[in-house]
Amino acid sequence: MKTLQVKVKPNARASSLALQADGTWLAQLKSPPVDGKANEELIALVARHFGCRKAQVTIKSGASARLKWLQVTEG
Repeated sequence: MKTLQVKVKPNARASSLALQADGTWLAQLKSPPVDGKANEELIALVARHFGCRKAQVTIKSGASARLKWLQVTEG
């Protein structure tokens, strides 16, 4: 099980996920932060990056904030 601290930047030109020097992740998302669209895109992006299903990625805290804690379960 991995716990990630992710800084989210919505309304970006392209979606990307990158590890920062301080150990946090930076997620740039195309989706706007409206009706949970950015959170859905974030979960799909993290699942694709770590090679797991979307059901294995959950937002533990910060669902409505730009700084989020995500949990990725393996298996």
